[in-house]
Amino acid sequence: MNRKAKTGIGIAAAGVLAAAAICICREYAPWSVTDSTIDTLRTVEVPAPELLYDIPRDSFLIEEYEVRRHENLSDIMLKAGVDYARINELAAKAEPVFSTRRIRAGNRYTAFFSPDSLHRLMHWVYVINPTDYLVCSLAGDSTHVELRHKDVGTRRRTASARISSSLWNAIAGRGLTPALALELSDIYAWTVDFFGIEEGDYFKVVYTENVVDSVAVSIGSIECALFVHRGRSYYAFRYEQDSTAGYFDLEGNSLRRAFLKAPLKFSRISSRFSNGRMHPVLKIRRPHHGVDYAAPAGTPVYAIGDGHVTARGWDHKGGGNYLKIRHNSVYTSVYMHLRGFAKGIAKGSSVRQGELIGFVGATGLATGPHLDFRVYKGGSPIDPLRMEAPPVEPVSNDNIQRFIIYSDSLRAVIDALPLDN
Repeated sequence: MNRKAKTGIGIAAAGVLAAAAICICREYAPWSVTDSTIDTLRTVEVPAPELLYDIPRDSFLIEEYEVRRHENLSDIMLKAGVDYARINELAAKAEPVFSTRRIRAGNRYTAFFSPDSLHRLMHWVYVINPTDYLVCSLAGDSTHVELRHKDVGTRRRTASARISSSLWNAIAGRGLTPALALELSDIYAWTVDFFGIEEGDYFKVVYTENVVDSVAVSIGSIECALFVHRGRSYYAFRYEQDSTAGYFDLEGNSLRRAFLKAPLKFSRISSRFSNGRMHPVLKIRRPHHGVDYAAPAGTPVYAIGDGHVTARGWDHKGGGNYLKIRHNSVYTSVYMHLRGFAKGIAKGSSVRQGELIGFVGATGLATGPHLDFRVYKGGSPIDPLRMEAPPVEPVSNDNIQRFIIYSDSLRAVIDALPLDN
């Protein structure tokens, strides 16, 4: 018999046996094999492993902790059974993406241990902030470090409230994030007197917030707002032109006023904003929350913006003759080491942008003539050289029609928003 015939007989025999097996199963089994049963068996899917920081949870013993006060990477790793050589390797590999010296008390970390009796640390995850985390893998002989980021989504929110005492209290009373008060204060810094808020004032706002794992972590941006102050309505619409966003009123005028880039004509910047500068006189490290402009003695100093003089006198902490000007409820500027003050400049005086207020000197703790210039935003020092400068020009003629259509649509939304929603 040739090979093809033998093969045919073999295939036929196999078919008979398979048919017989199915018949036996159908007759004697407590269940029957049908086409639908076979299809069901074919579509069964193995569930995906549950992940924690993109690491399968079921493969490890997991422990979660908070960094204790004065605790560093070595303290944490030694407790987990990691030797010094491996700790140094981990810190070195992390340095390009995150310095382990920046590990902070109160931040959380997660340790993934092997499930066997050795209980070896396989992965270690340190949460830097709500969006960023460091993953350190110690499985095997090599150490791998990676900075990862959680997906950040956005959602649109609305809020409104009547004000009985302050904007901050009104927002806190509604259970809203305090950052919303800071954003509104900044937008309306030049148009609303937040030191003169009256009962009956109110606000409405449409904004976006950034969300991680369904939890709001920060404010994205305020799209539009309405602030009613002393019976007058102030609208603010966020609009971008020339690749820069600013806030404008119904007519397309900017809600901001400009600051001068510098309060004097200077020869050079001799010292910058720092949290730990070596003081040239005291020879100790301490914060220098300003910019030093080197200039000849007697160089005129000008106000960077409109405002009121809130202090004029001698700074006993080393600033010498100084002036403090409050520009609005958010921004204050300070001018130190002055040789003297301009005529008419006194506490309570009103000043205009570019107005002469004093002269460069070397009073107080100074090694030579210069101006120590400082800016405070909401009471906290900021780097004057990095101060935001949004556009103060109105919406351009080329963009005004698009702006009107855009702002009208947002105004309809915010006008329809009920109070205290």
